[in-house]
Amino acid sequence: MISYTPLWETMKRKNATSYTLQYKGQPYSVSSSTIRRLKAGLSVSTNTLDAICSILDCTIPDIIEYIPDEKIKNIQKTY
Repeated sequence: MISYTPLWETMKRKNATSYTLQYKGQPYSVSSSTIRRLKAGLSVSTNTLDAICSILDCTIPDIIEYIPDEKIKNIQKTY
């Protein structure tokens, strides 16, 4: 599963808020509905990830991380 925990940590470290993502990232911006998706841990587009990286001047590992699902790990062990 994809986790956005690094995003919230990066935003805190850079003193950024949701407002920063929505209004201070010109010409990039992130909609309020997309911010709700991020907070809920739902998928977002690579364009959104690109915009966030541009706004926060960071890289992908600064905003997302992959956490393996235990079910997938167990299935892979049987093969």
